[in-house]
Amino acid sequence: MNLPAKAAALLALALAVPLRFAAAQDSSGFGKLDPAPPTGLTSDQIIAKFAAREAEFAQAREDYVFRQAVKVDTLDEDSGKVDGEYQQVTDITFSPEGRREEHVVFAPQNTLDRIMMTPADFDEIEHRLPFILTTGDLSQYDVKYLGSQKVDEIDTYVFEAGPKTLVKNHHYFQGKVWVDRQDLQIVLINGKTVPQDMRPGHEDLQPPFTTYYEQVDGKYWFPTYTKAEGELHFAAQNGALSQDVHIRSTVRYTDYKRFRATSRIIYNGQDITNKKDPDDRKQQQNSGQPPAPAAPQK
Repeated sequence: MNLPAKAAALLALALAVPLRFAAAQDSSGFGKLDPAPPTGLTSDQIIAKFAAREAEFAQAREDYVFRQAVKVDTLDEDSGKVDGEYQQVTDITFSPEGRREEHVVFAPQNTLDRIMMTPADFDEIEHRLPFILTTGDLSQYDVKYLGSQKVDEIDTYVFEAGPKTLVKNHHYFQGKVWVDRQDLQIVLINGKTVPQDMRPGHEDLQPPFTTYYEQVDGKYWFPTYTKAEGELHFAAQNGALSQDVHIRSTVRYTDYKRFRATSRIIYNGQDITNKKDPDDRKQQQNSGQPPAPAAPQK
């Protein structure tokens, strides 16, 4: 997000959530954190196993369609009432050729006037709020075991994750990760995006957020809801006063449905899964060779 053009400050998505999570751990739904070492497996073994499971999920999620609903509000500091709002509901689908497509199905008039949405905002929504930590990502992250904890009825392992080094023009997750002890998948995260540019006029701020996951297909835990609320601080510059803008936002990911199978069709040692031209099939029939059987859906 950024300020309107009259103020030169440019920010990426600013979805802030107050850090009440530590207090929430003592409230209903969160059990006491047990820092004792895990039994049966070492913490490194658990990390390797859940990262492999996350890699499997990341690949499977590419075969799902879903709906994404974004809502961003600015609130008046005195009254607490909404004084500007952005909404967009998008269906994430596939083209007949199997390419990812986005179709906006609801987009009322944008009434935000103290901030503006930028392309960086949508990159944040797509890549960092629904955080997935795969085997391939482990080389970029330090992951530390904090203990075990019960969240509602779910027994979880708790980890702290952050980047080993900061690479220019790259952003990373930093915070806590809760992993289901049975399914070895992420079920909750609380953290923020790093690095953050604090230079006046060049602010690039991503305050903390919380994302919740649900098991929607009996096998994988999908990100379904992100909540954020807090204040963005725009530094004074070029004679303009500094400005604090109170933001409240949510992102919902719903209606997950599997669109395509991950199985392939192999014919004479070649992958012909995407060959749908009737002439190809006719040529196979005329050659006297039987058409390739479809591989069973995994």
